[in-house]
Amino acid sequence: MTTLIEAHGIDVIPDGERHGHPRSLFAVWAAANISYLYIVLGGTLVLLGLNVWQALAVVAAGNAFWVLVGWLSVSGPASGTPSEVVTRALFGIRGNRVYNALEGWGVGVAYEAINLAAASLAALALAQACGLEATTAVKWATILGTALIAATISVSGHAMIVRLSGWFTAVLATGMVVLGYYVLRHAHWGYAPPRQAAPHGAALWAAAAVGLTIIASSPLSWGVGADFARYLPAGASKRAITGWTALGGLLPTALLAALGVLAGTVVDMTDPQASLRALLPGWFYPLFLLLIIAGSVTNNVLTAYSTGLALQAVGIPWKRPVTIIFDSTAAVAITAYALFVSDFIQALSDLLALTVTFLGPALAIYGVDIWLRRNRYDGRALHDETPGSQFWYWHGVSPAGAAAMIAGTAAAVMCVSTTVYCGPAAAALSGADLSALAGPALAAPVYYALASKRIGLTLACVHTPSELR
Repeated sequence: MTTLIEAHGIDVIPDGERHGHPRSLFAVWAAANISYLYIVLGGTLVLLGLNVWQALAVVAAGNAFWVLVGWLSVSGPASGTPSEVVTRALFGIRGNRVYNALEGWGVGVAYEAINLAAASLAALALAQACGLEATTAVKWATILGTALIAATISVSGHAMIVRLSGWFTAVLATGMVVLGYYVLRHAHWGYAPPRQAAPHGAALWAAAAVGLTIIASSPLSWGVGADFARYLPAGASKRAITGWTALGGLLPTALLAALGVLAGTVVDMTDPQASLRALLPGWFYPLFLLLIIAGSVTNNVLTAYSTGLALQAVGIPWKRPVTIIFDSTAAVAITAYALFVSDFIQALSDLLALTVTFLGPALAIYGVDIWLRRNRYDGRALHDETPGSQFWYWHGVSPAGAAAMIAGTAAAVMCVSTTVYCGPAAAALSGADLSALAGPALAAPVYYALASKRIGLTLACVHTPSELR
């Protein structure tokens, strides 16, 4: 019987409650990613000095990471548990608590705050467009209203998210198609920045690398695919799970980022919310602002759901609805502070670039672990947190996972380039930000080298795990 609020948190989903088809994942991920923020990110590429075709190539390359997000999702049906628990196999019981506190919860709440800030700025613009005074009360009403709607759906749980995602996708996609029509009418496909402002040689590669990191930050922030796939039957097709998840994320993010690039050929994308008004008919601009607010809600639905699970995985003994309410409250507080930042676009770009330094290595380790284990995860064993259990490793920490994470993050930090910090490798390469590539490229082989033997023994002796301790 279906209840109003999902009963499960990070516990194992029983076989009798497994249902559905992988194609349902498309709408879940599409609804969450038909977001104005991707238009902003696409416009940022033009601000970096790239021409249309260079920017579109960066959009395609950065969104290729969605395939990795799809691959990580297959661990959900295999284990019956969310990503926040599967990662115990990577980092150990105690190590995973640290991982979820910093990356699962901390980064997730930061992204919730970004969405709330975008919604609030849109609401202020909407108030002005309707002839109302853009007061602090309007700003607070939008922040609290957006957070409340997203939290309510997230608290209701997985079944509600799946049920509403198709409607959200249809409405948001329709609105974005209309937006796309007006942008394409004005776009300059042959656009190139003025010769004196266009980067050349090493500077061009540096700009493209920074853009790649910004675009890649979107898929790299979604290493929680198992959260939304774990209700599928254990025998569900891995290819279908990977494909529908990847497509649901890649299609809207790539198209909207491309739309942002094309909009940047005719308007100033330093303030896209206001600048795009010049391309839109008067009747549609208020609807466009409502789309921004609605997209912020749908993105935060998935984000709040996963951050709630992350807080449980840290070891806090709260029910899932309580963790989601706590997360949403924290996001509201961060948003209220962040809205005093004068340059929202620059602050957003720096935050996304910095999160890539540890999100990239983490997802690479996760992907290698699934491959090494042949996607064989024992959900019950993953929930055994006692010393000496299969995933206790060394004092509760996996040496292989910790070493790979440290190595990958260090490599990424060396290669990151933002206005607040530029790594030595990036500085030597004229500011080229290769953190999205360097972190995973080192973390993956380090983890493989250190973990492959132990995992091989685990698979060989799966029925006698005590022999492996």
